[in-house]
Amino acid sequence: MYRSSFQFGHARLRSMFSPRKPRHPLLRLLLGLVGVAMLGVLIVLGLFVGAAMLAGGLLYKLLRQRGQPIAQDPRVVEGEFRVVDKPALPLSR
Repeated sequence: MYRSSFQFGHARLRSMFSPRKPRHPLLRLLLGLVGVAMLGVLIVLGLFVGAAMLAGGLLYKLLRQRGQPIAQDPRVVEGEFRVVDKPALPLSR
C-alpha cells in the first residue's frame, strides 16, 4: 500500500474550518464593527443580568427578615449562642 492512501488531507481539512478574513477593506471594517457591537451587547447584557441577580438576592433577604423582631437597644447583639463546657484536659502550667 502507498503511504498517500492513508492520508486524509490534513491541510485541506484544517483550511475548511479556519476563519478567513474577507479581502475587501470595507467589508473587513464592517465585520470588525459588528464584532465590537456584539461584544458591547454581551457586556451590557451581562451587567444587567448581574444587577438583577444582586437585586433579587437583596429583595429575598429583606423579605425573609420581615416579621422577625428587631433589637431596640443598640448594645444588644441578636444571635444564637451555646454554652461550651470546660476543656477535658487540664491546662499545663
